Amino acid sequence: MTWIDVSQPLHADVTTWPGDTKFSYEIAWPMAQSGSVNVGKVTMSLHVGTHIDAPFHFDDHGKRVINLDPSLYIGPARVIHLPHKSKIEASDLDGHDLTGVERLILKTDGWPDKRVFPETIPELTPSLADRLGELGIFLIGLDLPSVDAIDSKEMSAHHALARNGVHILEGLVLDDILPGDYDLNAVPLPIVEGDGSPVRALLRPM
Repeated sequence: MTWIDVSQPLHADVTTWPGDTKFSYEIAWPMAQSGSVNVGKVTMSLHVGTHIDAPFHFDDHGKRVINLDPSLYIGPARVIHLPHKSKIEASDLDGHDLTGVERLILKTDGWPDKRVFPETIPELTPSLADRLGELGIFLIGLDLPSVDAIDSKEMSAHHALARNGVHILEGLVLDDILPGDYDLNAVPLPIVEGDGSPVRALLRPM
């Protein structure tokens, strides 16, 4: 089976969190000057498009990207569909057999047009984070720009997930992905001081 790209393409119009650094690309050293190659330069927030959050993003004492085990983001993953939610609670996992699942991806349909930054999104609750920890799930991925509400300052979902040892993958494009089991590859860049990292997230049906 072939890999399916579930990441947002990076270009000048990719949606950015309001006030954050937009994505831009330019040829900083064109072939006409170098004599042999074009060399590009990228400017962007580490949280543009599909990306992971390192704990340092919301905790001054948290781990940075370089300290995260890449194997967190490679391996079997379960996709489940939880549409039409304003909040995602532990009880929303009832009826889903998550035995042995370590990486869980939530298809929420809560950000239907990724060309526009959403005003509201389904937020993950601390009860969900606690359930994930009890189940032994160490990675949560979702088709939203954040695990918290857009206007959250407390970042309660981020902190609750971290307390339960659950890492975060945000901004996935899951429109054409059916619930089921997949291989996931969404490894972050080795950014030494990074509070996050863009990823090219790929799924392959198992």
